[in-house]
Amino acid sequence: MSGRDTPSLLQEHLDLIYAQAQAEFPKECCGYIHGRGKTARVVQCKNRQDQLHAFDPELNPRTAENGYNIGGRELLDLTRSFESDDPATIIYHSHPRVGAYFSGEDTQAALASSLPVDYLVVDAQDDGVKGAILFRRQGDQYVEVERFGEPGGAREG
Repeated sequence: MSGRDTPSLLQEHLDLIYAQAQAEFPKECCGYIHGRGKTARVVQCKNRQDQLHAFDPELNPRTAENGYNIGGRELLDLTRSFESDDPATIIYHSHPRVGAYFSGEDTQAALASSLPVDYLVVDAQDDGVKGAILFRRQGDQYVEVERFGEPGGAREG
């Protein structure tokens, strides 16, 4: 994945993702961006983590307040996108009340899936969204490649 151009994240994409993070707070929101640039679209997904937790809390100790899971038809569509000319480029989720960082759990899940995407983590707080950070795989870790400011703001560089 190194050597790839940073996917273009349009302000309209960030606005949709930030709105979803606020609407689903204090639970994590999740979804992905299908394609690149002006033809890209945000695909908002349902976080199935609470369902998994209710089904087997021992195997799935996290709830939607501190974990996310894309499943069912949405996961199938995401996976099938890699067989197209315009695949998913970014998977995103929010971190309610803890800030935007790529956690150990995020790293394990991303490495296990080995999907050729970047990951956007949104900083969702009680008083609104504070920004987001885009991460990219380098070896067996994920490193920051771009920061985005609060809703309506510009990239931080």
